[in-house]
Amino acid sequence: MAIPLGQKAADDRAGERREPVRFSAAFAAGAARAADGRKALQAVLARAANVGHPPLSPTAVMDAELVISELLTNAIQHAPGPCGVVLELSDAELSVTVWDTSPREPVPRPPDERRVGGHGLHLVRVLSHRFMTASHALGKQVVAQLRLLPDPTRGALSGP
Repeated sequence: MAIPLGQKAADDRAGERREPVRFSAAFAAGAARAADGRKALQAVLARAANVGHPPLSPTAVMDAELVISELLTNAIQHAPGPCGVVLELSDAELSVTVWDTSPREPVPRPPDERRVGGHGLHLVRVLSHRFMTASHALGKQVVAQLRLLPDPTRGALSGP
């Protein structure tokens, strides 16, 4: 039986560990937007597809878009000066790092279902299997790591 070359190549890569795909960007004070984070994520996903990473499920993509949007929005709203984002996609995880110039650790607001807004950090923590903040001389880094699990029904990766 003949196996099409495209199928054989995909089968040969199935057990192979792929190099992580990385992206970073820095934004001048007042120049960043949440949409910039989502565009960066789309660039990482496009690059990952080009180098043989399996696609993420639509749910995992939406979760990742929400996490990067929330973290970047917090940096824009609560920190003076420049900020930036670093994304790293491996076979099993997406790491989203946002840095800014505020030394203050992000603190979730108390739940209030009557309030519009202020729920983003709660959502980020629920969607992330690991969430941490690291202070440094010029501010802080906030890191959210999303675990990407194999989706056996689709041949794609899914989020939590």
